[in-house]
Amino acid sequence: MSAVPKSLEALLEALRCLPGVGAKSAQRMAYHLLERNRDGARRLSGALGTAMERIGNCRRCRNFSEEALCSLCASGARDEHLLCIVETPSDLAIIEQATGYRGLYFVLLGHLSPLDGMGPAELGLDLLQQRLEEEKILELIIATNPTVEGEVTAHYIAGIGRDAGVRATRLAHGVPIGGELEFIDRSTLAHAFGGRQAID
Repeated sequence: MSAVPKSLEALLEALRCLPGVGAKSAQRMAYHLLERNRDGARRLSGALGTAMERIGNCRRCRNFSEEALCSLCASGARDEHLLCIVETPSDLAIIEQATGYRGLYFVLLGHLSPLDGMGPAELGLDLLQQRLEEEKILELIIATNPTVEGEVTAHYIAGIGRDAGVRATRLAHGVPIGGELEFIDRSTLAHAFGGRQAID
């Protein structure tokens, strides 16, 4: 017979779905909430439930949104000639915080990885192609992560841009190979963003 109540076991297992959270971290979090911050735990539970219920993806850029169009796409104040391609909503958020970029975005929600079942359809590249055909986009700024998969994805997207007659650029120096945008400091990312280069 276990000394841990079944509901606590379920909580521990649920916490382990978070990135970087193993058994010990999950136990530390769960015990802290139960021992010292039950009000915080209730707020967390409510916020998680609300977010899971209300947040979907923008139909134009695929960013997180509670509406059909996210606030950036609906703004009307962004430069509609620039389209920045990122892998995740967190990459979009980091670019918004670290740079003066005022264009639009397209969120892939991943990168090309056939072994993981991530092909062009899963990345929404048909929607991207449609946007390039229908909108007045002059430059595709490809800000995929500088990993092997990110580079393959960048070259694939650059080809889509070329076919549509749109100039494709890539984030330049300052972003380390093998790194991920989410973990790069603001000044390095701003420097790399300002020094983007054309993809041949």
